[in-house]
Amino acid sequence: MGKYSYSIYNSTSVLPDEWDSIAHENIFLSRNGLAVLKKAPPANMECHFVGLFSNGKLCGIALIQYLDLARVATFKNRERSFCLKDYLIRKFSSHVLFIGNNTLTGQNAYLLNKEISETEALALLQMAMLNLKKEYSKKGKRIHLLAVKDFNEKEMPDFEAAGYNGYYKFCTQPNMIFTIRPGWQSVEDYLSELNTKYRTQHNRARKKAAGITKKKLSLSEISALNARIHELYLTVADKAAFNTFYLPQHHFEIMKQELKDKFRFYGYFEGEKLVGFNTLIKNGHDADTYFLGYDEEIQKEKMLYLNMLYDMVAYAIKKEFKHIIFARSAMEIKSSVGATAEEVFGIIKHTNPLLNFFMQKLFTYFDPKVEWKARNPFKT
Repeated sequence: MGKYSYSIYNSTSVLPDEWDSIAHENIFLSRNGLAVLKKAPPANMECHFVGLFSNGKLCGIALIQYLDLARVATFKNRERSFCLKDYLIRKFSSHVLFIGNNTLTGQNAYLLNKEISETEALALLQMAMLNLKKEYSKKGKRIHLLAVKDFNEKEMPDFEAAGYNGYYKFCTQPNMIFTIRPGWQSVEDYLSELNTKYRTQHNRARKKAAGITKKKLSLSEISALNARIHELYLTVADKAAFNTFYLPQHHFEIMKQELKDKFRFYGYFEGEKLVGFNTLIKNGHDADTYFLGYDEEIQKEKMLYLNMLYDMVAYAIKKEFKHIIFARSAMEIKSSVGATAEEVFGIIKHTNPLLNFFMQKLFTYFDPKVEWKARNPFKT
């Protein structure tokens, strides 16, 4: 690569001093954001940080993750104790190495400055990923899948130019993004632009939530409620048809420790009992939603999830963010409050050439299909 080189780091304490001068555009790639992944990662995840250099000077930063899918029940089959898809994943595709952050939706894989082009950076990252593949092999872990996740379609040609050969391009569930419109000064401005049906939905949800109080929790309060928070988180996580990881119990506590005021944790209480929570991360001009949890019965009775979405909208407008990144899942209800779908793409390759030849068919078989209808709550 001539003047370009890379280094792989396995601890945030040894990252180059100038790391955050590049990471300022994305909190998830900052030293503190990455520290969360080292101090409180999912049990089946390992994280590696990559520095890209031009003539010895840092010009790019990136995240590469390893996932062991054999350590989680990836697919749920509530009717049967045996799940064929889960068995096949464990047998042939459980060890995954990819450029990106599997706990998030969107391009949180790398950041570059002007000293390196996209193509040059991607070529370096592929070299780093293949280097890590060899290192895992030495430890007796054969990598089955190589992947890059969550990019816009216009960025795909850069991967081809960088030599990502034999990869299958895929598109799964979209990233749901809510855009704060120019001129919105308060939530009343947002409500005034909703059509009658969706203003009624908002008012009904707010009435249903009577008796529920919302509170921003401090680090000590999160710590004291760790067990209950984890219980509520698992209620939601276990509903997913497809899971690649579970957060550890102390994850939100560590997130608050590292990101401080940039991380907002809101608890929803019925009396003194925590019955739900949601989280937001202030990331430049955007507010990124993170994980949430709730009591299933309270959620149904109080329309808790929908109320959380409206609370996030009100907060983002008040704090003058440009977007709320609502991420994947529950696309229809998110669209009912005004979020729109943005397609994100990835590429994937099996290290077994025969299996890789059938990657398109295999991916289609394993990809959980979600049928949903986009809503437009705004006046036309």
